[in-house]
Amino acid sequence: MRLDKYLKVSRIIKRRTVANEACSGGRVTVNGKIAKPGAEVREGDILTIRFGEHTGMYEILSTAETVRKEQADQKYRIINEDDSMAKERS
Repeated sequence: MRLDKYLKVSRIIKRRTVANEACSGGRVTVNGKIAKPGAEVREGDILTIRFGEHTGMYEILSTAETVRKEQADQKYRIINEDDSMAKERS
């Protein structure tokens, strides 16, 4: 699945355009490497997202194309996340 789509479907970032901008701006890495919006992600990949001073790190558990809003948080595991990042996703 494309990285920008995964970020939106998993609701780590709520809008695909914002996910696309974050990726294009070099603020998202996959397994430690800066990733473009079209980068393919797989189960087991580690995402790091940086918004200003705040950083979140997540492990991809599922790349299913569709998921209910209530179950979106089951698509990833939070490894590390600033409190402000958690509030943004809520």
